[in-house]
Amino acid sequence: MPYRVEFTNRAARELRALDKTTVKRIAARIDALADNPRPPSSKLLEANDRLYRIRVGDYRVIYQVEDRTVLVLIVRVGHRREFYR
Repeated sequence: MPYRVEFTNRAARELRALDKTTVKRIAARIDALADNPRPPSSKLLEANDRLYRIRVGDYRVIYQVEDRTVLVLIVRVGHRREFYR
């Protein structure tokens, strides 16, 4: 059963601010999270909040997996140089 993918307002705004080529690459990886929300390339950042990170080139996508509601919530999207500040 595929997971539903939703965005926080902040993540949607950050994604819209990127150029179209980058958005296509990131969107493809986000769409793949619906089938496998914990791919081998993902990294658990905070166990309490169940926050995961995937890398898409120089960009990072932070997301939360809700197994009970079968939901992947995209929390942040951004370039790595600005991401960890």
